Amino acid sequence: MKRLEAIIEKQEKRIQHLEERLAQTSRNSHRPPSSDPPGTPPKPPKPSTGRKPGGQPGHEGKNRGLLPIEEVKDVIHHHPSVCEKCKKPFRGTPGALDPPPLRHQVWELLLKLVEVVEHQAHARHCSCGHITRATLPQEIAGSSFGPRLAATVPYLSGVCHLSRRQTEEVLEDLLGVPIALGTVSNLEAETGEALVSPYQEAAEAVQAAPVKNLDETGWKQCGNRRWLWTAATAVVAFFSIHQLRGEEGLLKLLGGKLLGIFTSDRWSAYRVRAIRFRQICWAHLMRDFQKLIDRGGREAKIGQKAKEIASWIFPVWKDFKAGGINRETLQGCLRPVRMDFKRVMEAGARLRGTKAAIFCQNLLDLEPALWTFTREEGVEPTNNHAERVLRRGVLWRKNCFGCASDRGARFVERMLTVAQSLRLQKRSVLDFLIKSVEAHRRGKQAPSILPA
Repeated sequence: MKRLEAIIEKQEKRIQHLEERLAQTSRNSHRPPSSDPPGTPPKPPKPSTGRKPGGQPGHEGKNRGLLPIEEVKDVIHHHPSVCEKCKKPFRGTPGALDPPPLRHQVWELLLKLVEVVEHQAHARHCSCGHITRATLPQEIAGSSFGPRLAATVPYLSGVCHLSRRQTEEVLEDLLGVPIALGTVSNLEAETGEALVSPYQEAAEAVQAAPVKNLDETGWKQCGNRRWLWTAATAVVAFFSIHQLRGEEGLLKLLGGKLLGIFTSDRWSAYRVRAIRFRQICWAHLMRDFQKLIDRGGREAKIGQKAKEIASWIFPVWKDFKAGGINRETLQGCLRPVRMDFKRVMEAGARLRGTKAAIFCQNLLDLEPALWTFTREEGVEPTNNHAERVLRRGVLWRKNCFGCASDRGARFVERMLTVAQSLRLQKRSVLDFLIKSVEAHRRGKQAPSILPA
């Protein structure tokens, strides 16, 4: 009888565990919204502000503006022939009282966007009988594609995340450039080699940074499981692909240098850093609290109280970021919040035999790392920065299902590093790629990835 009861108890726990996994959504776990199953209740709508959709009064509009007249290819003049009122014909030339013309510019693609330049290496026959042929410069002879076109190919695949076949179609249909899939791959490899120096520069900058946001997501290489890691500062994002998600992958990302404050989730690999140099993401914790609420019972009460207390953090932090309060006031406002939160976690840790007890005890062990943002400059209470930076990698993975070689993995690392760093700095990614390819073909140093 006891053996039967033990089996039943074991099966009940297993069923409970499976039901919890089945009920997981992006609201109560760390899964992305795109993984939510059909029938998942939508998020509650935000309260209405009472404003009409679209731009608000006082919003500065954004438009192209007019190019200077000297940069316009052609100007077509439209003249009125007769007066609208009296039908009197006008003179051919404008008069002194005529107002300036209204300017309207039309942007259009050229019928042929790519030009072909032929290089001919001539030969001369000497009286001695020897024939001497001119040598093409290496930056010319090394490829049939100029730097601008060569950089556009990896821009389409590595920044716009088109597949290689889609890239081939864009080049052939839009630009009129015949190209093979293998050539697309070769141009990606060339650009990857051109980005070695900026990639290393980004690695050193992030590894030495006093504050960095860290995150990781799954990746595939030749069908095998890999992990795409990122470490980001305010202006530089660095990426690395590793076969492990644990401490070894983190150390490779950081070059073995555990410097600065780490903002991350509670993943065990980050325990390698001392608690006083960590900041735990409160956005992740809010989803964990919702998970407790969804379980019901005693755990739901703990989750609800924790979520209510934690919700005070964000408006106070928003006031601090806007300059409404100073750091001393920030700490004073959050001091009672910290005390109340600790009491709730202690109450949750006393719920023996529940997952909430393990979770709450874990937060008590990490308690100093929950509030690093209140005392350290440049530290945010959430890891949203790293998640936004990593999002491009997630979209790339969903589109291409990973990579098929080590060369492809290096291309992914370098392209994501360059593209996301330049986006953070509001610099042109394509322009940087073109200059990098030009420098690589001439045997020169690539431009710096760091802001001036």
